[in-house]
Amino acid sequence: MTVGDDDDLLSGGGTGLTETVEGKKKEETIRRTANAEHEKLFLESKYPSANTCATCHPGQYEQWSVSQHAYAQLSPIYMAMQTTINMKTSATNGDFCIRCHNPVGMNIGESLYVSNLKRNPTSREGITCVACHRVSRNYGKISGRFALEEGDVFSPVYGPKGGEELKRVLNTPEEYRVSQSKDDPGRSIHTEAKPFFALTKPGFCGTCHDVTLFNGFKLEEAFAEYKRSPAAKRGETCQDCHMGKVQGVASGYDYGPAAIVGDVPTRNRKLTNHMFAGPDYSIIHPGIFPHNVEAAEFKTLAEWLQFNVGAGWGTDKFEDNVKDGYKFPEAWSSIDDRYDGREILDTQFERLEKARQARLQVLRNGFKLSDITIVDNTSRALKFSVDVSSGTDGHGVPTGFDAERLIFLQVTVKDSKGNTVYVSGDRDPNGDVRDAHSLYVHNGELKLDKDLFSLQSKFVVRLLRGGEREQVLAVNTSTDVLPLVRPERRATTIYGRPRGARKHKQNLEPGASRTATYAVPAENLKPGERYSISVKLISQMVPVNLIAAIQGAGFDYGMSPAGIARKVVQGSSVLWTRKASVVLK
Repeated sequence: MTVGDDDDLLSGGGTGLTETVEGKKKEETIRRTANAEHEKLFLESKYPSANTCATCHPGQYEQWSVSQHAYAQLSPIYMAMQTTINMKTSATNGDFCIRCHNPVGMNIGESLYVSNLKRNPTSREGITCVACHRVSRNYGKISGRFALEEGDVFSPVYGPKGGEELKRVLNTPEEYRVSQSKDDPGRSIHTEAKPFFALTKPGFCGTCHDVTLFNGFKLEEAFAEYKRSPAAKRGETCQDCHMGKVQGVASGYDYGPAAIVGDVPTRNRKLTNHMFAGPDYSIIHPGIFPHNVEAAEFKTLAEWLQFNVGAGWGTDKFEDNVKDGYKFPEAWSSIDDRYDGREILDTQFERLEKARQARLQVLRNGFKLSDITIVDNTSRALKFSVDVSSGTDGHGVPTGFDAERLIFLQVTVKDSKGNTVYVSGDRDPNGDVRDAHSLYVHNGELKLDKDLFSLQSKFVVRLLRGGEREQVLAVNTSTDVLPLVRPERRATTIYGRPRGARKHKQNLEPGASRTATYAVPAENLKPGERYSISVKLISQMVPVNLIAAIQGAGFDYGMSPAGIARKVVQGSSVLWTRKASVVLK
């Protein structure tokens, strides 16, 4: 062989070496795909995916698919936060956070840190079907540490009613063509439904929705707040308000078939809503959330992340004007695939809009805003007030992880020419309100908003010399060279809380109300001028400063901190708006 021949082979111009390399790459791709499918099938035999359940429970699946339960593991903010906490504690925090967000993954021993792109499909479904319907024991308040019953789709499930209707379906083969084993033809179905009374009780929700750290710190108290509430005394349950007809109100339940086997519905019964609306919202690619059976079969998560939604792929406007030479990822090189992908995304956007409306419903049922009251409009003063009230007596608002829930008033006063003479609740360039955690306030570039009305609770930590200060993440670590979570040495019941940290709660107790009063500086006012007042009550799932605090851990899906911050702010909701006009006397 001449040098020239050798050069041709090495440069790819020949056939021998190039074909060998390409062949090995294809074999490796096939091997990895096969291994992934085998792993998927293996876990499906232990913990079936929600996509499997969707076959006979399409209604429940559609509600769940866009729920906060379904988003629990996919959230890049949560993932970065739990990784940050473990970084700060030399991993001694362990699976404390993720075991509630991903019970399947923790039951099979998955890594705490691996990307969702590499997790098993059932694992990344978060609080999926089997997370509730494969629990057979009443664990109580244990911060999410519970075992799931293993078994394939034919294995028993646990529900509130038991299995009478299931038995009828199995004994009516002429009406319902089902398979009771993998060797039989027909639609695969679980062959037994066992009654589990705990599913209907608030204590089942308290398993994950009361979170006490192992040093005694009460991180979340949604269930504890409920137990002390007037709603609990009336006998209303968490399920009554959060699984009924209306999100956030005990409004009764829908009535209909619990399953549709083939095209044949089962007998009507009480139906619970599985949307579980709340303050969180998705900030990730719509191709991977909501969960979607068709989307999962069409492309992988990694491939969906390559689909450029904003550019308009799969729309006539884009495809009719795409320039020659435009480079698409291999997965989306076919125009037919792009159109099919866009069709799936249209369904995703419809579901996301339903979730947005449900989120507004539950938040508007939880928070109320009064009309504006003019306290003083004399020549030297313009004072006014507004009341923010709890709309529920079932628990405090906000509840749960209330130290990272941003509920605030945005107040603007303008003169007759449209000039702003007063503002509170505005945002800094990062998207934060001007509180003590705003980086712009901290750096002295903006003034502290002393009039800010916010219901966000704050973590407060004790300093070595006895003082206290607010902290974004209250990680109670030792001052040793090797940081670790240090449990309290004395019973926290003696003090009522851990001595090293506490939470300064700002939320409204059930049925409570709080008044926000504002005074426009006299130097900004003119007698005889007409002023317009606008007050907005705004809900945002987390403050931007949390993103700054956890960005060192990196974010899943290759998302940037700035990109996440923009989506968080864009997703915030105006719950109520009140306006008033007043002439200064």
